[in-house]
Amino acid sequence: EVQLVESGGGMVQPGGSLRLSCAASGISISATDMSWVRQAPGKGPEWVSTIARGDRGTFYKHTVRGRFTISRDNAKNSLYLQMNSLKPEDTAQYFCAAGGPRGSDLLQEYDYWGQGTQVTVSS
Repeated sequence: EVQLVESGGGMVQPGGSLRLSCAASGISISATDMSWVRQAPGKGPEWVSTIARGDRGTFYKHTVRGRFTISRDNAKNSLYLQMNSLKPEDTAQYFCAAGGPRGSDLLQEYDYWGQGTQVTVSS
């Protein structure tokens, strides 16, 4: 059984930082594309970032490029999202997702996804 468990969300002031984690089991994150997808209140989900399997690169939504960094620790089978210079518009539920078409906004198009962790950016 594949499980993806996100953690690290919380409330932070604008300009602050958070680091999200996703602990994976039942799947090798080094062998599949891993992504973060977020959904803001009242809005549809949107793709945020992908780290490709192997050493095939990292990809970012243009609104987070330069502020967010996706990474993984293969030994811990965990995915991370370092978020700096956070803005109120980054407020959303953040989901870790495995596989799927790169860049898809729809969680249902990924092979697996977690329950999400809430990020709130507010003064």
